[in-house]
Amino acid sequence: MNKIKLAVLAFAVLIGVAAFTPSYSVVGAAAKDQILDGANKSGAQDNTTLETRISTITSILLFVIGAISVIMIIVGGIRYVTSAGDSSKIKAAKDTIMYSVVGLVVALLAYAIVNFVLRQF
Repeated sequence: MNKIKLAVLAFAVLIGVAAFTPSYSVVGAAAKDQILDGANKSGAQDNTTLETRISTITSILLFVIGAISVIMIIVGGIRYVTSAGDSSKIKAAKDTIMYSVVGLVVALLAYAIVNFVLRQF
């Protein structure tokens, strides 16, 4: 349990540092537009942009991870109910629930980071 708390704390510190770090543009506005135009024209047959594609992919992945997390929470609840008082089974069920919630939180944070980066670019 201490390792999980330490990992969550380290992740929170990393997010906090990243949130307050100023973003510097490496390339000028004209070069950035050229890069985006080239990325958008690289084999794309429709009018979708690179940002739209990345946003769509992250939304789909977030949905899949959310569904898996809900299923694992249900599985953990069933394991908890059917543990019949066995302490090792109870601990395993609680760990399943906790890890699925932690995974869901990490997925939501990753989704937020990707959307933040896409808005900045």
